[in-house]
Amino acid sequence: MRLTRAATLFALLPVVCLAETIPEPTEYRMDTYRAPVPASIAGGTVVGPKAAYALWQDGGAAFIDVMPQAPKPQNLPEGTIWREKPRESIPGAIWLANVGYGAIANVTQTYFREGLQNATNGDRNYPVVMFCLADCWMSWNAAKRAIEWGYSEVYWMPEGTDGWAALSYPLESVLPTKPQDD
Repeated sequence: MRLTRAATLFALLPVVCLAETIPEPTEYRMDTYRAPVPASIAGGTVVGPKAAYALWQDGGAAFIDVMPQAPKPQNLPEGTIWREKPRESIPGAIWLANVGYGAIANVTQTYFREGLQNATNGDRNYPVVMFCLADCWMSWNAAKRAIEWGYSEVYWMPEGTDGWAALSYPLESVLPTKPQDD
């Protein structure tokens, strides 16, 4: 008996789906940050854009954008105009740039801790929603870090602003929060 092409593809579908399942690591992701992400975050709650939108409408959660920001190149020739790349984010979100890398410097760790402290008014039980772009490990790393620091209501939105925008939810241009010593 010959399998038709469609039957063969249907038979392989579970194998293909399993190949896309990414196990949740125990450590931070250290490279290749734009790649398929796991479906879970230990100690936190995974939310899709619809659930995040409901949290946003309710106003009872701090939204933390962890999209990295390229630094201004050093030693630009005199007269070179440097324009920061604009970031379209969830209205009211706090952009804490560069806190989602797997390893972060102490100064970045302090910046992240202070940003979370300010966003939650010092209440580690206040809900926080971490996001970046779709398939971005930066938001997973940041959510994991917040959980390790004792935040109890951490939501992670793996689809990020890509998933948010796909549902025609509003976006606005934001600037990254500057460290307090800037």
